[in-house]
Amino acid sequence: MPTTKSAGNGTARKAGSEKMPESKFHELFLDELKDIYWAEKNLVKALPKMQKAATSEELSECIGNHLEETKEHVARLEQVFEILGKKPQAKKCEAMEGLIAEGQEVVADTDADTAVRDAGIIIASQKIEHYEISAYGSLRTLANVMGHSQVVKLLEQTLQEEKNADSLLTEVAETTVNEEAAAE
Repeated sequence: MPTTKSAGNGTARKAGSEKMPESKFHELFLDELKDIYWAEKNLVKALPKMQKAATSEELSECIGNHLEETKEHVARLEQVFEILGKKPQAKKCEAMEGLIAEGQEVVADTDADTAVRDAGIIIASQKIEHYEISAYGSLRTLANVMGHSQVVKLLEQTLQEEKNADSLLTEVAETTVNEEAAAE
């Protein structure tokens, strides 16, 4: 098991020690897990609306694929809770609630069947992806410090899928949607 230096006193302790689950650090980790769990569960509800609002077949497919991945992310988070001996629990994620609302606002404020709407959907979707990338990256790092190797692997898998989704959205924007939106 890896050791880490305590801040300031130079002593080393084993990461993931038995006291870690009761630590404030572990509580922070659990709180952040609950936050992203809420976020993912609510994305499962929001993504079909974004997909339906998309004009571009390529964008619609991209969102549909990510919806299926998001369902897997929820299940993966449930595995993380199980590994940690905790019941899966969601805590309202104010940030994701705002990002979802922003995406809904883009749809409401743009004309249907336009590339401009698609460009707005991509922007809103990438804001969500960037939030998720930062959340999963941070969670993975915390899990690593605590020595939760199985959890690290699960969080890393989701992190890579979030990064891939972001890249695919960029590709859709740069290869078709932005040029079409600029021409409207």
